[in-house]
Amino acid sequence: ASLYIWFFRGTPLLVQIIFWFNIQLFIPSIDIGSIHFDTNSIITAFVAALLALSLNEAAYMAEIMRGGLMAVDTGQQEAAKALGYTPTQAMLRIIFPQALRVIIPPIGNQTISMLKTTSLVSVVAAQDLLTRAQNIYAKNFLIIELLIVASIWYLVMTTVASSLQYMIERRLGRSTGEAPMAWRATLRLLRAEGSNG
Repeated sequence: ASLYIWFFRGTPLLVQIIFWFNIQLFIPSIDIGSIHFDTNSIITAFVAALLALSLNEAAYMAEIMRGGLMAVDTGQQEAAKALGYTPTQAMLRIIFPQALRVIIPPIGNQTISMLKTTSLVSVVAAQDLLTRAQNIYAKNFLIIELLIVASIWYLVMTTVASSLQYMIERRLGRSTGEAPMAWRATLRLLRAEGSNG
């Protein structure tokens, strides 16, 4: 995982897009048993763009998740263990919900950044928004006008994504004033023992 993150965060996204688009130079065909596929028929411009963006974003998202999980105090894990939670239960019920508050803002920012970064795939003509605008202005020569239209569409998409991020952050922020989940679990356990005894 560290090697994967190091490689995909350390190389430029544009280089990754061009690499996947030209992978047929390195692997001319894909053979599965007796079935042969031409690499160009599988790795189209769209697939090359999708692979590059997905693999690159996954590396950044992995780092965001790691940072969010590390932000949760280790005492939470110990408290969960003391309450008899399994490591999986502790992760799902106590640690991950607390980490989400730290994870959501950078994930939202990264998603918005990726929306804008999709314009890079125009170098391989992957039929994204910018490529469509370029195809149209190549015919009617309204370059500035179509670049403004493309920019407005990017603004609309990023505004929608920002609004969703804000709503999610507000939803997660509602429980900020409440006691942490481990304390609530402890209180429930003590109440249960008190009613039994």
